[in-house]
Amino acid sequence: MNFNQINKVYFIGIGGIGMSALARYFHSQGRAVSGYDKTETVLTKQLVEEGISIHYDDTGRDVLDHYGRIDTLVVYTPAIPAEMEELKTFQEYNYTVIKRAKALGIVSNEMETYAVAGTHGKTTTSTILAHVLNCTTDKVNAFIGGIASNYNSNCIINPGSQRVVVEADEFDRSFLELQPNYSIITSMDADHLDIYGDGEHMQTSFNDFINLSKAYGVLMINSNIDLSNFDISTSLRINTYGIDDNPDWRLHALRYTDGKFFFDIISHSKIFRNIEFGLPGQHNAENATAVFALCFELGIDEEDIRSAFKTFKGVKRRFDFKVRKEDMVVIDDYAHHPTEIDAFLRSVKKLYPKKKITAVFQPHLFSRTRDFMDEFANSLATADELYLLPIYPAREKPIEGITSEALLEEVNMYEKQISSLSTIVDDLSQSEHEVICIIGAGDIDTTVQPITDHYSK
Repeated sequence: MNFNQINKVYFIGIGGIGMSALARYFHSQGRAVSGYDKTETVLTKQLVEEGISIHYDDTGRDVLDHYGRIDTLVVYTPAIPAEMEELKTFQEYNYTVIKRAKALGIVSNEMETYAVAGTHGKTTTSTILAHVLNCTTDKVNAFIGGIASNYNSNCIINPGSQRVVVEADEFDRSFLELQPNYSIITSMDADHLDIYGDGEHMQTSFNDFINLSKAYGVLMINSNIDLSNFDISTSLRINTYGIDDNPDWRLHALRYTDGKFFFDIISHSKIFRNIEFGLPGQHNAENATAVFALCFELGIDEEDIRSAFKTFKGVKRRFDFKVRKEDMVVIDDYAHHPTEIDAFLRSVKKLYPKKKITAVFQPHLFSRTRDFMDEFANSLATADELYLLPIYPAREKPIEGITSEALLEEVNMYEKQISSLSTIVDDLSQSEHEVICIIGAGDIDTTVQPITDHYSK
């Protein structure tokens, strides 16, 4: 596809975090960008303010009145139902209609590509990597699955740069549209079993992703992933990183001193001491270790990496402090898989070992709740108190017997109750709290500001 022939780009599901980043990119390229989404959000309002036209009704065949078949590219997200009338109309009339992943692949394959994959950790890691590269003279473009606090955006655009950082999403096998030069794989826990069926099929897709790498590239992979399970046919320089099992790059001595976080990295008998990093938590320090290692392997000066780490402000909804007072802390986090929840809550407990930890959690997807019911119950029990919201369905229909009430029964905890988006502030106000953790990937984000406002007084 020759994007130079495209004058208009229409996004179906433009409010998605990945879709909106692409919309911003094409808008910056001078294309007439517009789109549809089901509901108005803070993000869609920002896109409109930036000059992108958005509507919220499925206009069906009427959509053809505004878009010619020859000069229009239609991009859609797999989260959109196949029966959506606008999508069906564009397909029926033979418009160029591609998934978001295909569009990202086409854009990124024209540049030197840095891809970050993993069932969790990829958004934070790709944002750290983008920030470090953007602090160098060559700059970078980036498509990120979250809002980078340094840039208040999910997209970094530098037209003069021939480098791009992309978040390589395993959902719907989207990352198989990429051909990276350099990659990081943060984790590979079973997830998206509604797509893959089982962990073995997911592993096969990760294997395929690795083998799409361009020759003589670099792969940085977490040491808790067993490389012997892969059949790697491409010419890659492979390095491992992590905290255990003697990886090539080992995180060491994570500590919290005078309100700042520090750690060391040991590699090939060399010790990089007292690396300062802005985000708490072992999992975030591991993510930073992967970025440090890859950038160092590629010849970026150590002091430049350290300097970028010091100025990194994080990602919104990733260990995002909303209230940070002596007697009250509110933290917002996107964690929605049991492994992520466990890592997040354990990190919070290490920061506040003598304080009561209250979790407000919204399960994401009926299928994920069903597949990991026991694991969710165990990870949530790490908190001291739990407020559980109804399951966010996203693209799914309800599954009989899979409810938040059923999950609550499995959580081994005395202080626990069902709440809702509309009542959570009132429910919280009935008890005393010290550290409140807002956790989840659905529309629980709509509770963040009300809870923040309530406890900022």
